[in-house]
Amino acid sequence: MGQNITRKIIASHLVEGEMTPGKEIALRIDQTLTQDATGTMAYLEFEAIGIPSVRTELSVSYVDHNTLQVGFENADDHRFLQSAAAKFGVKFSRMGNGICHQVHLERFGVPGKTLLGSDSHTPTSGGLGMLAIGAGGLDVATAMAGYPFYVKMPQVVNIRLHGKPAPWVAAKDIILEVLRRLTVKGGVGKVMEYTGSGIAYLSVPERATITNMGAELGATSSIFPSDDVTARFLAAQDRAGDFVELLPDPDAQYDEVIDIQLDELEPLIALPHMPDNVVKIADVAGQKVDQVFIGSCTNSSYTDLMRVAAILKGKTVHPQVSLVIAPGSRQVLVSLAENGALADLVAAGARILECACGPCVGVGQSPCSAGMSLRTSNRNFEGRSGTVDAKICLVSCEAAAAAALTGKITDPRDLGEPIDIPMPEKFPVNDRMIIAPPDNRGELELVMGPNIKPLPVASPLPGEIKGEVLLKVGDNITTDHIMPAGAKILALRSNIPAISMHAFERVDATFAQRALDAGGGIIVGGLNYGQGSSREHAALAPLYLGIKAVIAKSFARIHMQNLVNFGLLPLTFANEEDYDDIEPGDVLLIEDARQRLSDNNVKVRNVTRDKLYPVKHSLSDRQIEILLAGGLLKFVKEKI
Repeated sequence: MGQNITRKIIASHLVEGEMTPGKEIALRIDQTLTQDATGTMAYLEFEAIGIPSVRTELSVSYVDHNTLQVGFENADDHRFLQSAAAKFGVKFSRMGNGICHQVHLERFGVPGKTLLGSDSHTPTSGGLGMLAIGAGGLDVATAMAGYPFYVKMPQVVNIRLHGKPAPWVAAKDIILEVLRRLTVKGGVGKVMEYTGSGIAYLSVPERATITNMGAELGATSSIFPSDDVTARFLAAQDRAGDFVELLPDPDAQYDEVIDIQLDELEPLIALPHMPDNVVKIADVAGQKVDQVFIGSCTNSSYTDLMRVAAILKGKTVHPQVSLVIAPGSRQVLVSLAENGALADLVAAGARILECACGPCVGVGQSPCSAGMSLRTSNRNFEGRSGTVDAKICLVSCEAAAAAALTGKITDPRDLGEPIDIPMPEKFPVNDRMIIAPPDNRGELELVMGPNIKPLPVASPLPGEIKGEVLLKVGDNITTDHIMPAGAKILALRSNIPAISMHAFERVDATFAQRALDAGGGIIVGGLNYGQGSSREHAALAPLYLGIKAVIAKSFARIHMQNLVNFGLLPLTFANEEDYDDIEPGDVLLIEDARQRLSDNNVKVRNVTRDKLYPVKHSLSDRQIEILLAGGLLKFVKEKI
């Protein structure tokens, strides 16, 4: 039986387990990346493990999220991250150098390698043939320590792209079509592997747009072959030596096959407030637009912004629209400056932001009240932009530029002949903003500001868990619901006591104080609980507030592992209708939790209503050991 690309990479990195979908496997990790919103905790966790230097082939620390410095907190975190990188043998990408996923694609990604990142959009590097997976910071810290990464063996879905994309159909439209078909839950437990004649028409940055937004499917990862397109991209980055051809065998087997005819697609748009709320732009054209944001790790490459510059050249942004553009990397910005495209953007009225995540994570450029904002980013969760009642829509760069000119949602096909932007044969390669670790690492000290607080430590799982239901939430609760992003809250990422007071504030502003007053309790959730970001703060804050367990209809992969990593028990309803029977304020009791967890025979007693609910879990024996030990940090320290 022929092998697909995903299974080839897994087989070459398999440390433990069998490659049967649903079974837990352990993978050797070649590279890691962290970013500043998650990195401070990750390096505090790495320090706590107690080894002097990383044991990966390459680890890179990026600063790209918390770049708005209105107080000392972010600057202090950046100083700590630079000192940690120097001490532990990690490359450090300075603030302003670019978004981690764009820079990693340009300068470090290698086909056939494994990459683990403390950011859910790490699969971006699947665009050049890496098996790139997002995870919580503690998982990345343990990988840097040489510990394998454990994950359930995924099913591999073959998405076959046929033919040439129709005029004005972009890579963003392809992944929006996949989301329209599969929904935000459709990729859970799967890797999406793209093949077919259509991939020849997609550059590496375009492929990366698709693999980036595979995170919105809930997928473990997404990947493209490494082929002639990949070879040309790496050569243009002066990294021809990193190229490895990686193709599926002619008779490769897949768990599922999905066919997409690219010549039949139309420009698409994801309406508020989920990335899978996708319709044709033509069906909603004409609605007034207040703001356009072009950038983020999804659509901020050289070819993306060159298309925008070509559309805007000689024209002026609509007087009722604020257009902001954030290049994905310094390399992209320099390229635009050298060829004159940057001047075209500025002359048209675009506001140029620094090379960072910015508006995508609610750091600046929040829309006006009830404003319509078209964005090329990957998430349009309610409130994520920083404006609670804003209407955020996701579109391609071409559709965003069209709206910036017309002041309304506009089908880019109305612009006339499509624009062809060739990939350059050579990019302006300059790595001076990436700092290599020094030789005298043993003499260095970590530099910590007053906002950096100690790690909360989980306790071993108790025999009995009893608590009030402090919160009951519905389906598709995101990590933005649990622990919001935005400039105000991101600055507290290294201060768990302070950031915990913002937990669930957009769902129930009283939650944090009620949890403290009650001495903790239990959360009840619906389907796909914890989808979205890899931010482990969505588990750390509930831990600090005394939450003991979360009972939901189902969990998103990364968040469930983060709960386990910090000793919080994730359980699912055996009968989903039992969810309807539980109300906030009910007192729940789990007796003999340690033993029943191992037997997968857990029952939850509703003390208030005198009812008994069977619950289950999908935890491996190793994950159960982690919970019994009191979290991954304690578990790994005993192993290393």
